[in-house]
Parts: sequence; C-alpha cells; structure tokens
Amino acid sequence: MDQDQLIEAPGVTAPQAGIASVMLDVPLANVDRPFDYAVPADLDETAVVGARVRARFAGRLVDGFVVGRPTSSSFSGQLAHLDKVVSGEPVITPAQVQLIRATADHYAGTFADVMRMAVPPRHAATERADQATWPVPDPAGAPPSGGLSDTTTGARFLAALERGEAVRGFWQVPTVHHPAGDIARGVAQAVAAALRAGRGALVLVPDLKDIARVQPALEAALGPRTVAVLQSESGPAARYRNYLSVVRGQARVVLGTRSAMFAPVRDLGLVVVLDDGDDLHAEPRTPYPHTRQVAAMRVPIDGCALLLASRARSCEAQAWVEAGWMHPLELPRGELRRMLPLVKVAADSDRAIARDPLAAQVRLPQVVFETIRVGLTQGPVLVQVPRGGHLLALRCERCREPARCQHCHGPLQTRREPGAAEQQVSCQWCARPVGQWRCLVCGGDHLRAPLVGASQTAADFARAFPGAAVVDSSRDHVVDEVGDKPVLVVATPGAEPRASSGYAAAVLLDAPQLLARADLRAGEEALRRWQVVAGHVRPGGDGGTVCMVGPIDDPAVQAFVRQDPAAYAARLLGERLEAGFPPAVSFVTLEGTAQAVDELIVWAALAELESVELLGPVPIEGPGVGGEVDGLVRMIVRAPRAQGRQVVGAIAAGLDQRAARKATPVRVRVDPQQLG
Repeated sequence: MDQDQLIEAPGVTAPQAGIASVMLDVPLANVDRPFDYAVPADLDETAVVGARVRARFAGRLVDGFVVGRPTSSSFSGQLAHLDKVVSGEPVITPAQVQLIRATADHYAGTFADVMRMAVPPRHAATERADQATWPVPDPAGAPPSGGLSDTTTGARFLAALERGEAVRGFWQVPTVHHPAGDIARGVAQAVAAALRAGRGALVLVPDLKDIARVQPALEAALGPRTVAVLQSESGPAARYRNYLSVVRGQARVVLGTRSAMFAPVRDLGLVVVLDDGDDLHAEPRTPYPHTRQVAAMRVPIDGCALLLASRARSCEAQAWVEAGWMHPLELPRGELRRMLPLVKVAADSDRAIARDPLAAQVRLPQVVFETIRVGLTQGPVLVQVPRGGHLLALRCERCREPARCQHCHGPLQTRREPGAAEQQVSCQWCARPVGQWRCLVCGGDHLRAPLVGASQTAADFARAFPGAAVVDSSRDHVVDEVGDKPVLVVATPGAEPRASSGYAAAVLLDAPQLLARADLRAGEEALRRWQVVAGHVRPGGDGGTVCMVGPIDDPAVQAFVRQDPAAYAARLLGERLEAGFPPAVSFVTLEGTAQAVDELIVWAALAELESVELLGPVPIEGPGVGGEVDGLVRMIVRAPRAQGRQVVGAIAAGLDQRAARKATPVRVRVDPQQLG
C-alpha cells in the first residue's frame, strides 16, 4: 500500500522546515515501516529524533516517534504535516530503534508492538520536573574475591571487560551457599569492570526477588542510589523517572526484569542475564521476545559484552557454547566437588533399599525424615515441593517414561471430543489419534498421568516434627528470609526464603511430578529448580546435605547427583538435534481459527519451502488473538536452524498480506519457550 493511500494531505499549507521520519503506533504488519511527514517551522526545534509526536494516519490522529530527520523523501506527493510534538524529550535512541526493528523481524512481529515494551508510557509531571543529580558510580568498591574472580576463566573475563572488549561468557555458578557461588557478588564484579572501562551496564533478572538480592550488592560495590531499577511494579512515575535518567545518560547501571531488555543505556558495555532458563524471561505479549535472545542481539548493535549467569544451563546457552560463540566460566571439577553440599537420592543403592524396602515407592521415605532430623540440629532445613496445577504429560505406567507420538515425537494427551463418551489419546503436536500405544522402552501398553498434591506437605511435617517451627512459603504467602535458628521451611519453586548462613539441609520432593510436566523442557526445568535449591545449602565440609526423592536412573537426576548441568545440557541438545526439537531446529507455532491458519500457510507459501515440515493442526483452547474462543487450532512449522530466518520472513510476508485484507489474525510464536 502506498503512502499517499494512507496519509491525507493537510487542509492548509504551513511553512515547512524539514522532514521527519516517524514510526507510528499502529501494530499492523502491512504498515510496519517509517512514514515521512513535513515538519512545520514552529515544530522544527522540538521534533528531534526520539521525540513523541502525533500525526494524521488513515484519517485519524495517532502517536508515534521521530526516528530520523532526512533531508529528502522518496515520496513524490505532498507530505502531510506533523500535527503535534507531544514532547520534545528524546526518549528513544537510534540504537534502540535498530534493536526494536531487529527484534520485531526475528519474532515476526511489528515495530509498534516491540516499541510499547521498550518505551514506558509518558508521565508528564515527571518529565517536566527538575532533573535530580544522579550519583556517579564508583567501581572501586567491587568485591575482590568470590564470585567470578574465583575462577581462572572468570578472572580473564573480568580483565577483558576492563579493556572494553565485547567478550561473551556463560558463568556456571557453583550450587552452594559460598562466596564462590554468590551470583550477586559476581554480577557486581562484572558491572564494576565494565564501568572501569568507561562503559555502561545492564543487568536483567527474572523477578522482583532477584532485584532485591542484586540491587544491594551493586550499590554496595558502586555507591548508594547509583542503580536505576526498571520494572513494571515500580509505578508509572518512578519507572518513567528512572527511564529518563537512563536515556539522558545519567544512570550508567540499569537493573530490571524483562521489560528492561530494551533499556537505552548510553555506551553500553555489558549485558548480564541471570538464570536465562527461567520462563519469566519469556515475554507473554506479542511478539513474545525472550530476554536471552534480545540480549544477544544487542552484542553487535551496541558492541557490548554478554554474560549469562546461572546455576543450571539452558540448551540455548549450551548451543552457543558448543558453537564457540560463548565461552564457559567455571571452577575446575575437583575444586567444585570439594565445595558442594553432599547430594543423595532415596533408594540409590541396594543398602538403602535394604534399610527401607519402600524407599523407591513411597513419597516420603525414611531417609527424608532422617535428613530433616539431622539438619534441624544444625540450622534451618528447606523442603521444596512442586507447584500444583501443572499439566502433566502421559507416561508409561510400568517404566514411567514419557509417552510420545511415534510419528513426530510430540507428547501425548487425553482429550474428550464433543459427544464422545470417553477421552481419546492423541498427540499435542500433530493431532494424530493413538490407538494401540506401546512403550518403546519397556513394551508396556498402559498410560498414567501422575498427579501429586503439595498442599498438605507442611501440615504433614508439622505432625511429624511437633517440636519444630514449620514455615510455609508459596506463591500466595512468600517468606523472604529466615534466620539461622532451626526451622523447617516448605517452599514451592521460586519462593524459597534466603537463610543468612545457608540451609543445613534441603529435601527435594516429588521429582517425578516435575519430570512429568507436559513440556519439552521438563527435565531441563526440573534440574534448574533443583540447582537453585542446592545453591541455598551450606558446603559439604560444613555439613550441608541435599536429599532427593526421585528416579535414580533419570538423566536429570543423575546430572544433579553429579552436579554436571553442562553435560546434561549437551546430552539434551544432541537428543533434540536427532529428534528435531528446538533449539536444534527452528520452531514456529501458528494459532487461530482453522481457516485463518490455513490461509496464512498458503499466503506464506510454507509448503513450497524445502525441508519445512508442517505438524498439525491440533485443536486448542482459546482465547485467540482476535478474541475467538471456539474452533481454534495450532499448527507447528518445523525447519532446519539455518532456514529459520527464511521461514519467519515468509510468515511475516503472509501476515502483511492478511493485515492489508483485514483478515482474521493469527498468533505467531517463534521458538516458544514452552512447547508441550
């Protein structure tokens, strides 16, 4: 569609001082590009690059941002005039525009959708207020030991940061309550090194608990009030005030959740992503970008370094390590073993089974009570119980292996069709019905859906240990911290309180429930959660112990016992390459009405692309992107990794055509974090 079809010429002619290239807040794929407007003389000084403006588009006034002031326009007709400069404060930078564009293209989204995430809503009173002096950070207070500096590779990484080099590293944080495993300390060291090079730093964390943990460490190293916090819970005024301090170049260090991934840090030298495998890093709004991927995009755009820090290791991070794009920063295995807490699994030997014959069958074997009893004599004890409400995949009743489709290897599900008397078993990916299913591992032909409740765990332990104080920490009532006195804490993943001197012991219950989640990342996520718990426990030399109740032969459990998440991630990556799972291949899901999905596939010419496989459609529950609730389906587009950009580009072209024809929208997710 041509520009003259969308922009109406002004009714009166005003003196023109120049041209402004404007990105409008219109999330339509067919108009996802800048438009040129004439700048009236009285707006010339305020219509700077990055300013908020209002312009007439398709008969109505819409908001937008000036992204350029070209000297000429490729449009041959008469340009419409800017209607108003809402604010002459430049709140979006050229590097930010480039990053927003790259993110929109990567995820088959629009600039307007990403722009809404990147730039917070304007708070006029805050913008007009006098600028407060922002303290200058002093990196001299960074901790000299512990954290990254305890590893040889980590020390070299810090030295490279001080030289201003765009290095990339994955810090395998030791899973122990010890200075060497102090994530906040290592982050403070890295940020201080970037500041010593005269560069800025951006630290991205999963949630508010991580902000509360990292911010004190940063300000202890850099000085009080030197860190600008960007997160949606701050309130509109505080969030916009901190954002202005960043875009004005006052704040050199930014700490925030995923909404801060686009923060316009001036002369950015380092991006840090904590626990990149946490699903909170995945944006739930279209086009569903992931913090880890956006951080990687900033490396060539800003010429900055990148540090991923986690106790576990995601398959995406492992893929970068194996490709040589990112280097591991970790302690030698021998030194690590001497430091970590003792890890044991119930029923892990013939001797353990002889002592407790039911250890492999019951939820609370005797070793759990022994671990808690001994731990309470030395300090607090942590018990982790999985959250309730997970959609659990079907598994073999005999060997507990996940049940998968023999055609596409997708997870199986039960679904009751309208009018059917019984539930039917089908694949969640390709929707093929399953008749006579048989386990490929043991030959069993019966399926089960394991469901383990967690609500009574705290009450059960209170009865078992009547003299001990029991603390329940879950999503509804999260406890931030417990002291060093003996107390039994029952917590769900992510709600574990901090213990100032570490926990004397930890117990991990219901491992099969975590491993049985209907998610491709079930094992990866389970290991990540267990590693987080182990990171709260004292070193083995101080009596720290971790006890797990789970299948000893499961690869994730074995990786936890060996404390080797890198080997487990490498194994998963190899398996996914062989089976055709992400991140070894490119996955795109299309969700909408059956007709809309079919039309998009045709308009994008996906069937004509070589090596592209279409799986589905499979019925799903709404609501859809257009508000539909009935008749929704999901189609999965699978392609080799090298073909991913081509597939996304073809889908984006199809979305462009559909938007121009005002067709029913389709929800597109590129490399979704969760995939059943």
